[in-house]
Amino acid sequence: MVEKKLSSEERLNLIKQVGEGGEIIGEEELKELVKSKKQIIAYDGFEPSGLAHIPFGLLRAENIKLMLKAGIKFKLYLADYFAFINNKLGGDLKRIQRAGEYFIEVWKACGVDTSKVEIIWASERMDNLKYWDRVLNVAKETTLNRSMRATTIMGRKEGELQSTAQLFYPSMQVSDIFELDVDICQLGLDQRRANVLGREIADKRKWKKPIMVSHHMILGLQGVQKGANKDEILLASKMSKSKPETCIYMHDTQKDIERKINKAYCPEKILEGNPLFDYLKYLIFKRYPKVKISRPEKFGGNLEATYSELEEIYREGKLHPLDLKKTVAFYLDEMIDPVRKYFEKNKKAKALYEEVKEYSITR
Repeated sequence: MVEKKLSSEERLNLIKQVGEGGEIIGEEELKELVKSKKQIIAYDGFEPSGLAHIPFGLLRAENIKLMLKAGIKFKLYLADYFAFINNKLGGDLKRIQRAGEYFIEVWKACGVDTSKVEIIWASERMDNLKYWDRVLNVAKETTLNRSMRATTIMGRKEGELQSTAQLFYPSMQVSDIFELDVDICQLGLDQRRANVLGREIADKRKWKKPIMVSHHMILGLQGVQKGANKDEILLASKMSKSKPETCIYMHDTQKDIERKINKAYCPEKILEGNPLFDYLKYLIFKRYPKVKISRPEKFGGNLEATYSELEEIYREGKLHPLDLKKTVAFYLDEMIDPVRKYFEKNKKAKALYEEVKEYSITR
């Protein structure tokens, strides 16, 4: 069967879906790029660091599939050396790389055709003199203060450094953008400072200027938290593998999911900062046009609703938080179930999971 060739507008809409709830910087540049019909290259990068959670397994896998559907050449950057610098898994590079192999199995389990993406390991580039020349040139264009402020891309507060090596992290990440020769940086909104710095340096050095398509950061079960600035609020609020109590993992059982969702922040009639509506909007309704809500007749009976309808009835107090929680738990479990089954049946994947789950998460 021959796949239908997408128009420029259809391809653009697919790419923009990835940035929904996040941010696109360079949208006019993106429109022109898509119209040019050249082969567009995008990348997303990951620090291998423990078990996959739903932002990684559900959201980012879906983003990759949307980009591939749009005809994008996609590069998956396993930033093992960055995780080593950032002291993930105690800075044990061998463990970090095993976690990276496990990540690849998660993508496969989530339906990503890994034969259609280019998987690159950061550690394989570390002996490349050209790469380090680029790092030094980027560093020359970056003030010490700017590098210190950019440490938020590591999941740390501004200036929170544990070693001198971590000071190199922002310049290395920006260098990757140019060394990978990408047109689009498709990372999370928490990587904004590196991507903006990359665009500024591209202007100064006359290098290819990357377009930013930053995806939304899925909230942790605790909802929006306090912070000194937007970046710190984002870091404190996002679902994080290093905060298991706020996190739903791709291997959680049905009972695990129900227990965690039941404890989630979910104030009556309030949508803003409510993590359950985050999961509905950016995960569940990406796959299901409507959801079914089961409840006794005395509480309104069963109903089906689109996302906008669900927002309306919840805001009006016509849906109790417990009924919402049951619904979200049901659909998340249904979405995660194929991943659990993949890891049960695939010997290599299962062995990697059993190994990685025993690792201690450090930061």
